[in-house]
Amino acid sequence: QVPRLAPRLSRRNYICIGLRGPRPLDPRPDGRQAFSWGLDGQTDALVEEYVFRAIEQTRRHYHVHSERIYLAGFCEGAALAYRLGLLYPERFAGVISLNGSMPRRGGPLLRLPEVRRLRLLIGHGIANAVVPLSLARNDFRLFYAAGLPVRLHTYPANHRIHPQMLRDIDRWVMQAIDDEQQTVIADPE
Repeated sequence: QVPRLAPRLSRRNYICIGLRGPRPLDPRPDGRQAFSWGLDGQTDALVEEYVFRAIEQTRRHYHVHSERIYLAGFCEGAALAYRLGLLYPERFAGVISLNGSMPRRGGPLLRLPEVRRLRLLIGHGIANAVVPLSLARNDFRLFYAAGLPVRLHTYPANHRIHPQMLRDIDRWVMQAIDDEQQTVIADPE
């Protein structure tokens, strides 16, 4: 999906890598092969290595500031993005969850002091029957109560990526970069 969606996000501001879940599923109704990240906890070490190597390989070819790496995921990919972002907050600038929810096992805010610098954007369709909006709202409340910088946007959509989600991601990321540059300019040290 990334090659099709990335140009809608921005044609100049991002380097996007789209990783496919390692577990093959039955083909979709249109005949295309489907993949999954597996059940939560089933392939954690394998998936972590897969994601971190992909980021490392990308950074070898392109100059990417280490504090400008965002994890984004759709549905079960969002759970993976949350898990990796919350376990390794020092490696990422933020997490973007689209029509997904936080993994329910373990202590997601175990590293709370470090996690509080992680920015979170939740985008969710109001008619999503696969991952109900109530789960996204619960995630938002948990992160907000824990003191994390979190935003929740809802969209007139079901379980799909609404075009406005991509525009909101672009604004949100670019605002963070602008805020970062303003801080550097204002800091005389």
